[in-house]
Amino acid sequence: MWNHKRIHRIYCLLKLDFRRKGKQRLPVRNPSPLATPEALNQSWSVDFMHDALVCGRRFRTFNVVDDFNREALSIEIDLNLPALRVVRVLDRIAANRGKSRLSGHATHG
Repeated sequence: MWNHKRIHRIYCLLKLDFRRKGKQRLPVRNPSPLATPEALNQSWSVDFMHDALVCGRRFRTFNVVDDFNREALSIEIDLNLPALRVVRVLDRIAANRGKSRLSGHATHG
């Protein structure tokens, strides 16, 4: 079994050209602009976040934000957030404000 360093040393001793692999180029990407909502309640962003207290206890937050005016529709904070609770929060918001046409996971960055 020969490793790459031994092969390189032998190539150099025999004065052979060492084949170098070219860089693999990434394809050119043309990002499309994101759709911006034109009215309230048109699209919501949904996001989960987590952190820890000074004592080391972890907690999670579930955030729902209206994309038009960046209003926080709900912020749920607890040690764990099961799926039934998330559904209950979304149902409560939909009952108060009506259903959103679009909803998606918030982008980070």
